[in-house]
Amino acid sequence: MEYLKWSFQDSIATITIDRPPANALSSGLLRELSTVLDEIEPNRKIRVIVIHGEGRFFSAGADIKEFTTVTSLEGFSNLGKYGQDLFDRMEKFPKPIIAAIHGAALGGGLELAMACHIRYVSEQAKLGLPELQLGLVPGFAGSQRLPKYVGVARAAEMLFTSEPITGIEAVQFGLANRAFPDTEVVPQALKLAAKIAKKSPGSISAAIELLNYAKTDEFYEGSKRESELFGQVFVSNDGKEGIQAFIEKREPNFKGE
Repeated sequence: MEYLKWSFQDSIATITIDRPPANALSSGLLRELSTVLDEIEPNRKIRVIVIHGEGRFFSAGADIKEFTTVTSLEGFSNLGKYGQDLFDRMEKFPKPIIAAIHGAALGGGLELAMACHIRYVSEQAKLGLPELQLGLVPGFAGSQRLPKYVGVARAAEMLFTSEPITGIEAVQFGLANRAFPDTEVVPQALKLAAKIAKKSPGSISAAIELLNYAKTDEFYEGSKRESELFGQVFVSNDGKEGIQAFIEKREPNFKGE
């Protein structure tokens, strides 16, 4: 594994995102996560998963520099669909997945966290979907999950401004379960995991299946359209300008093209 570390102890698997400096979600990292889930799923000794980030961040977004290597609308849409399918699998995974978030969960990082069953955050963590700052839109079903947690109006404000919210606000808005001081997030997530691990694996798996009935046909239609639009805005002039501005660390100059 190049970007992830994982181990398990006392029925709890801990997955650590370790891709300095920002733990950006490259396609390689997403493939590794899929492989780890393949290993964990049949292991009857593992009952709960905790995901967290090494270093200063949970994950500060998708790998923007990797975006510059994708040349076509179809290629970009396929990148989005891969992430969508992986995160859908996480939501339906038969073992509970807890995100322990510190530092920042932005863009793809927040989309990953939203696909987990439970989110514990540090009080000062930054959570947001800043894709519109790049002339893009979310690509891993973030546009469909965020309104489910915070409501449409709040999701609109977060998307349109690209401004993140704090961990405390995330709890108030329904995006996170509980907030803690920075050093307590992972220990508290592991404490919760230990409590859940005592439950019957069969009943936990059944409960996860039942919770997923809340995902309607419209959710999947919206996700499909998101991946299409993800590709369309990427190949637009504004999309190219937004990515270039990000790489050059300057304000983008959008012209509506």
